[in-house]
Amino acid sequence: MTNTVISESVQNYYGQVLKSSEDLKTSACCTLDAMPMYLRPLLADLHPEVVARYYGCGTPLPPALDGCTVLDLGCGTGRDCYLLSRLVGESGNVIGIDMTEQQLDVANEHRDWHAERYGYAHSNVEFKQGYMEDLATAGIADNSIDLVVSNCVINLSPDKKQVLTEILRVLKPG
Repeated sequence: MTNTVISESVQNYYGQVLKSSEDLKTSACCTLDAMPMYLRPLLADLHPEVVARYYGCGTPLPPALDGCTVLDLGCGTGRDCYLLSRLVGESGNVIGIDMTEQQLDVANEHRDWHAERYGYAHSNVEFKQGYMEDLATAGIADNSIDLVVSNCVINLSPDKKQVLTEILRVLKPG
């Protein structure tokens, strides 16, 4: 199977087949019980559509991110990006990358809703369509990111080595 066929298959599944997390055909994802206590109250502040269309596994988000710039690879409808928005605070930035237009449409639809809900003057979250194997095309500059997260997505890449190369390129030194 070629890389293009794999990417198109993943895009079709997450863009056309899945309409809510109820549609997932796997038992591999973690439960809410595994979510760290410091994140549970933040989950209540997420738009219901974003929560309903969440397809990740667990919540790989560390605390103490105030002012950081965080990149979420395979952000989907933005659930982790909106959680990160609270963790980085109004002075931080969150960039979500996804190759699936339908997922990004949902994510973008709720940017202002979340900013208002969090009391921010403007959204600190930006969503870009692109591939995690080629972050430069999506406009992610060298040494521009403090933290990269990915939730149950790198495993779907046909070129994991290139994903890791891109992560190293965009991360700030240190």
